[in-house]
Amino acid sequence: MHRQWHRVLLRLASAGMVACALLGTANAVEVVSDPTAFLEQTEGVRTTDHPRFLRMLAQIHDEAPELTSAQRWYLRYLDAWQLAFEGDTSKANAMLRDIMDHSGDVTLQAKATALLMHNYGLGNRYEDAFGLANQLASDLPSISDRLARFTVLSNLSQLMMFAEQSDLAIKYARMMEDSLPPGESLCNPLSIEVAALNNSGKLTSSSQKLLEAIDTCTAAGQPVFAETLMLIKGDLYLSEDQPAKTLELIHRILPGINANGYYSHMRAAQVQLGQAYEKLSDDNNARKAALAVLSMSGQDEVSQWVRNAYEVLYKVEKKRGNAAASLAYYEHFVAQDKGYLNDVSARSLAYATVQQHLLAQRLEAEGLSKQNNILRLQQQLDTKAVETSRLYIAFLIMLMVSIVFWLFRIKRSQLRFKMLSYQDSLTGIYNHQHFVSEADRVLHQTERKSGAACLISIDLDHFKLINDTHGHAVGDVVLRHTVALCRRQLRPTDLFGRLGGEEFGILLPDCTREQGVAIADRIRAAIESTPVDGDGRLVTFSASIGLASTDSSGYELGLLRKEADAALYRAKRTGRNRVIADTELHGMARA
Repeated sequence: MHRQWHRVLLRLASAGMVACALLGTANAVEVVSDPTAFLEQTEGVRTTDHPRFLRMLAQIHDEAPELTSAQRWYLRYLDAWQLAFEGDTSKANAMLRDIMDHSGDVTLQAKATALLMHNYGLGNRYEDAFGLANQLASDLPSISDRLARFTVLSNLSQLMMFAEQSDLAIKYARMMEDSLPPGESLCNPLSIEVAALNNSGKLTSSSQKLLEAIDTCTAAGQPVFAETLMLIKGDLYLSEDQPAKTLELIHRILPGINANGYYSHMRAAQVQLGQAYEKLSDDNNARKAALAVLSMSGQDEVSQWVRNAYEVLYKVEKKRGNAAASLAYYEHFVAQDKGYLNDVSARSLAYATVQQHLLAQRLEAEGLSKQNNILRLQQQLDTKAVETSRLYIAFLIMLMVSIVFWLFRIKRSQLRFKMLSYQDSLTGIYNHQHFVSEADRVLHQTERKSGAACLISIDLDHFKLINDTHGHAVGDVVLRHTVALCRRQLRPTDLFGRLGGEEFGILLPDCTREQGVAIADRIRAAIESTPVDGDGRLVTFSASIGLASTDSSGYELGLLRKEADAALYRAKRTGRNRVIADTELHGMARA
């Protein structure tokens, strides 16, 4: 579900900027008799008639020398919007920041802040985006312009879905419905609300809210929003195991998607075609659709479209019995999946960090306010009679205790957050980021004393099959069980971390290659011989392990990881359930 909503959110976030209705665009450009009114008209056709928007933007630029300062700032905002639409977010963001800092127009500043927040979210600058979100949420009651308020609410709602805060996303979407500016339909807020409901698992392919949103966007002449909603419906059909309905739906809307030429929708449609064909065992068409997705994507791109395309190709080649091709596609799929998990972790950590800072600031402000109250009360004590002094002193003590309590809460919250930032939430061992940081530090120490160390890379064999067969709950039990087995073989000085999914890393300081191979093989044997109970059935599993040593690879963590991963993939290719070290010849392994 999380992967589905992430694709939907990327489509929906950009759809607000690219929902061009392609209406023929034969309208004549208006005469600029009132520049302010003309700029407002230009902004109003951004998503319904984008070619007309471009013509009007060019026309107002021709008459720019006659514009007032306020009108020039307005034009600068529309230029920044168009740059973001074209993908030049770096230049757009600089212009938006200039508008926020120097325009002096409260309404324009709110729009610029909302668009900058949107760009930060799509550009993976999550802490910056959530910081602006808090600022906009605080300023929302003072934003009186209906279009500016509508724009702010739309971007806030989309960003909350990035943070997996579905309830907040729905709340902001419904506030949009109550703040419709003149000429605006319910299409935009309904689309966001549907996406948030889908994210929280409260939507089916027959949900009335989904059907209502599709009809509303179709009637409003917003084809890109309507296609976004129908692609959500296609995803839901797949999750409900109705691939034939997905095929029928995609073939019906595909001509419109291709006519509009919206890149995200073209890839999403091909992904759904590939997934549906694969479920229906039409392997040739499934493979054709998946390869079409890869041909539309960048070579080094990490995205859900590319991830799902590799998954389809992996399944097709596996069914055909092409082991080498299947493994190659599976490795690409794992790399894409790891990239997705890292992005989810980055978003969640950024949201938690910003909220933590906000909480600390609020508590600090409360503490300062109470300290000011104490000072005022102390001044009053000088003028009070002796018989009431004890009462005031007692009251002051209570306030001091309250301040100490709040400060204690701040410290405890900060310590708890620090601990969570180090640990993997499922297994309790180091997360990817902290493991890399600690491993690099220990390797530098080992190099200074000319010691030896080994890096072990562990990957559970056929883990996705365990999830598909027994469910993700059993998969989580397998991961925790693996961690427990590994810990029994490790020393207190060894570093142990989860690198993502079913992949783990172990750094063994003061350890020769021979000792490292022995430890790795004990881990492999323990995993192979110790099944887990999965809902009354024993689930057996194994692990492939690669090992790199500082004896041959040096003390640079990046090179050690590369060598360990290469050894791990050799273990996969030569039969799995084995340990391969970085210097072993092809075909030589412990099993």
